[in-house]
Amino acid sequence: MSKRKKKAHHEDHVDESWLIPYADILTLLLALFIVLFSMSSIDARKFNAMSQAFNQALSSGTGIFEYPSPVPTDEANNLDDAKGKEKVEQSQEVKEKIEKLELENIQKKVNTYIEDKALTEKLSTSLTDEGLLLTIRDNVLFPSGSADVRQEDIKTANEISELLVMNPPRNIIISGHTDNVPIRNPQFESNWELSVMRAINFMKIILNNNHKLDPALFSAKGYGEFQPVASNDTAEGKAKNRRVEILILPITAE
Repeated sequence: MSKRKKKAHHEDHVDESWLIPYADILTLLLALFIVLFSMSSIDARKFNAMSQAFNQALSSGTGIFEYPSPVPTDEANNLDDAKGKEKVEQSQEVKEKIEKLELENIQKKVNTYIEDKALTEKLSTSLTDEGLLLTIRDNVLFPSGSADVRQEDIKTANEISELLVMNPPRNIIISGHTDNVPIRNPQFESNWELSVMRAINFMKIILNNNHKLDPALFSAKGYGEFQPVASNDTAEGKAKNRRVEILILPITAE
């Protein structure tokens, strides 16, 4: 009788140790569902924010297709170079226009001198692609066949030198020219030599008598009869071809 009671008493105490891991599993699952739920909530908020951004973009009138596509690096550099060159060209163009105006002012000053001295038949000016050109007939300065400036014309040469004093100073080229009549003078073997010496002698006078001029900015050339401005078939044309020219270069060409 006692054995039965002991057995029944033993069956009343069932082993419940499995509840602990089961509870742990439930806790982990609950934690997992909480994490998943929180992640899904964040994604939803992000999705809502993204949706609002697209709605604003589409309703603002400026869509993504209205923006230009990205430019490759090489093309972007080429565009920058082109823009830089364009700016340089525009700057150079502005400088050339300003210098042209300056040369026009110098021309007016020289023309006033020519008119005041009644030298319109002997001196003339013109604006060329190279610069401001002052032309002096050879009979204004030189005897026929000679490269020496006449004593009575030195004053005219000095007055012309005053016209060449400019601020800022510019490079000046003095050139001699003749007609096509061969030179018959033991002093010169050709018209080249005569034209060169006339340019040099005239340049010496204006530089020696006017110390405001910088000799480093002056040069002399002789072209003989090979750059005529008129026909050598007439006496009038030959007279025009016998000349000394003073070319005032623009600063932009230096």
